[in-house]
Amino acid sequence: MVHGNTVYLSGQVNGDRSLGVGGQTSALLKQIEERLAEVGSNKSRILSLHIWLADISTFGEMNKVYDAWLDRNNMPARATVEAKLASPDYLVEIWAIAAL
Repeated sequence: MVHGNTVYLSGQVNGDRSLGVGGQTSALLKQIEERLAEVGSNKSRILSLHIWLADISTFGEMNKVYDAWLDRNNMPARATVEAKLASPDYLVEIWAIAAL
């Protein structure tokens, strides 16, 4: 959803449980980059990310992938919480807001 100069990406999920938390996180961040590119934006323009984990004990695994992906010159605001996700196959869900 694009509104004005802002892009809103609904929760991105990946149902391949065999990827584990790190693999799902990597796949979701790639999806986010692809969706942003479709509308002329990129990860350096992300303003905010909300990350939901099915199990907060996997925070370190998710965060390792996130830290490697992060643009250190343009760090977005981020919140990470544990939540019961829509499917037991979803280990991570990521929602993003970015500028165009």
